[in-house]
Amino acid sequence: MAVVEIFDTTLRDGEQSPGFSMNVAEKLRLARQLEALGVDIIEAGFPIASEGDRQAVRAIANEIETTTVAALARACKPDIDCARQALKHARRPRLHVFIATSDLHLRYKLRKTHQQVLAAAVEAVRYARSHCEEVEFSAEDASRSDRQYLCDVFAAVVEAGATILNIPDTVGYSTPGEFASLFRFVREHLPQPDRVKLSAHCHNDLGLAVANSLAAIQAGARQVECTINGIGERAGNAALEEIVMALRVRGNLFGVETNIRTERIYTTSQLLSKITGVAVQPNKAIVGKNAFAHEAGIHQDGIIKSPLTYEIMTPESVGVAGRSLVFGKHSGRHGLEVRLRELGLHFSRQELEECYQAAIRLADRKKHLSTRDLLVVFQEVVRDSSGKSASEPPAEVSPWE
Repeated sequence: MAVVEIFDTTLRDGEQSPGFSMNVAEKLRLARQLEALGVDIIEAGFPIASEGDRQAVRAIANEIETTTVAALARACKPDIDCARQALKHARRPRLHVFIATSDLHLRYKLRKTHQQVLAAAVEAVRYARSHCEEVEFSAEDASRSDRQYLCDVFAAVVEAGATILNIPDTVGYSTPGEFASLFRFVREHLPQPDRVKLSAHCHNDLGLAVANSLAAIQAGARQVECTINGIGERAGNAALEEIVMALRVRGNLFGVETNIRTERIYTTSQLLSKITGVAVQPNKAIVGKNAFAHEAGIHQDGIIKSPLTYEIMTPESVGVAGRSLVFGKHSGRHGLEVRLRELGLHFSRQELEECYQAAIRLADRKKHLSTRDLLVVFQEVVRDSSGKSASEPPAEVSPWE
């Protein structure tokens, strides 16, 4: 199958979000993990932004061995010079040059004409290419740009030496059908579309970043720019783990694959949380605490009989040790019966019913019951005929919390 390259911008766009700032040592530690995860490109930072960013990009470029290291630069020589110096010792460097192309940004932010922006883009890309073999060009706010003008800029920067064209949905404004249509339009209007790789960079302001990224892939994008845990400006970027696992689980639909070692996803997610001090929301897809947790009785019954009933991927496939079965007020008798038997307890059907009713009453007050809670309930209802102390939970590993 064709390969979609994963461009991780956790250390650049992700770090720009409030509360996610990282120092040089922390960025280097995460970069090592991203390389182990198998990302194809690490965007290490925006060197012109600060001395700390320059040092971080330099440190990452010096150490990373197999992954391409990219540095961001505006379409001007000072930015490009700063970025290329930071990448000086990178084994596989990439200069990532950007300028806005939407009328809104040209009028209010850049205060330049279409022709001035096109000229600046061409000059910057040509200059970057004279110092680096691999140059990516991004048209900021592409999803709100005039399509024909966008293609004119793209065609010109390709002639100037750009080999990757990034189409960002900078403010998360687009929808999947619209974004896919934009990618098809660009491919149809580039003089030689096979000369370049199209990339998608989506933000999550409307909660559509992953959906838009997947739509772009279906329309021909062969690079997606994303972040661990979906961190990033405002509502965040497209989440790496969600894109990668969607492509893997629904491989028959997308017909592409990635180079990500998916069994390292959870470890990477946890490392980012540890470094930033920001926990992942419990219901976050793939890496959230509840992603492989089951409380409802119907779901527990299905999972016990066959995990395929309520899990479309295994916990182990993303590096989670295993699923968890949580006993709460929505749990059923079958789940309770299985857990009590795992504990080596013996009981009649009537005793099980009494334990279930008592456990549900307690769960209404405590929300979730631990193994110790279940043992206490059992002790109150029936004497432990196995001779095992009902007050101590077993030492064996169990999917139950």
